[in-house]
Amino acid sequence: MFHSATLTVLLLTGVLLQISWVTSISMPSSNCYAFNNSSRIVDFSSWTGDPFEYDEKQGSDVVVRFCKDVESRSQTGYVDFGRFDRFNYFVAGSGQYDFVQEFYNGDLMGCEQSYDKMGRTAQVNVICGSCPNGQCKGRPGCICHVAHESNCRVLIELAISCEKPGPQIFQGFTVGFHPRSWELVYNGMTQFGFEKTHHDFSFQTSQTQVVLFTSAIASLSSLVRKPILKVLPNDGLRVKLSGSAASGKPPTTLSPTMLILDWRCEVTRNTPYEVNITIPIEGYEPIQFVLTKMCDYKQDQGGGATRGWAIFGVISCIFFVSSTIFCCGGFIYKTKVERQRGVDALPGMTYLSACLEAVSGAGQGYSRPEDSYASGETSWERPPGPSQPQASWRPTERKYGAI
Repeated sequence: MFHSATLTVLLLTGVLLQISWVTSISMPSSNCYAFNNSSRIVDFSSWTGDPFEYDEKQGSDVVVRFCKDVESRSQTGYVDFGRFDRFNYFVAGSGQYDFVQEFYNGDLMGCEQSYDKMGRTAQVNVICGSCPNGQCKGRPGCICHVAHESNCRVLIELAISCEKPGPQIFQGFTVGFHPRSWELVYNGMTQFGFEKTHHDFSFQTSQTQVVLFTSAIASLSSLVRKPILKVLPNDGLRVKLSGSAASGKPPTTLSPTMLILDWRCEVTRNTPYEVNITIPIEGYEPIQFVLTKMCDYKQDQGGGATRGWAIFGVISCIFFVSSTIFCCGGFIYKTKVERQRGVDALPGMTYLSACLEAVSGAGQGYSRPEDSYASGETSWERPPGPSQPQASWRPTERKYGAI
């Protein structure tokens, strides 16, 4: 009985460890999220678009549509005081305010020069809980106070029951396929498609290497540890990690580190393999993402084609260097020792001339001057008498093949 209970506990522990291994901190479903002062993520996606109305004495109402926009409504119409920016101007606050939202690009009428030509703007100071004056009791949220800083800017205090903070995020950390991209991890959170197994994002069998680039804030880069690898199933796909990231070099935004994955299929499989990569961060939640690899056929043990090209390149380099040294040495020898000049001093020209002479024939060459001196039939004097035909005077020539 004791042994069966122990075995059950061990099996449950293994299952839990395997489940927690692939758990990653994913991007929220919307841009309506923020990090508190402890770098913990607070997701307000469920609050997106919720309206909060405040009745002012001047006969107009200020309406905040959470993570949407800010409006001033009256009988004559409404005035737009900005929209929630897609770059997520949603940050942690200070003092009595927990978070701050910025709204830009409102109506331009009379506010063309305000805030760098952004038109009317609004700032919403979010309080987690109730208002300081005791308002919003028993309600999910309300506007505590509205102050018009100018005709073009409004400050709003909004109290809501904030969501429970999530895990602690290592902000500024990115992982991408290029030094300045973040397809896999952005701002410490795993992007869609790599937070769990997605067969639509699988790498093909022919792609035997993947290079990833990691970057982090320089002041916190020393907290990044060596990545940990786990393959499911654990046999049939051979994966090797290399690069500066695998050796534990701290990444920065100016000098990202490389994580190189060399993977080769040893077993054919209909479904893709799951490659889980975990990058531990000291004091923060680890960075985790999943890559999937197809194995439609078996692959060799390490790039025979690549090695073949490398050997061919080495042999070609050796041949080129040897030929250069031979040509230079032969030219110097013929110039200094045999006293030859010009083309005749090039190594191999004697054999090349002989071959060309044999191929082209003796009638298509040129004569050497010294042959004219050696020939007894040649007379360098003017032929006697005009009656002697000029065609009868033709010295014997030694021909060389034309190059």
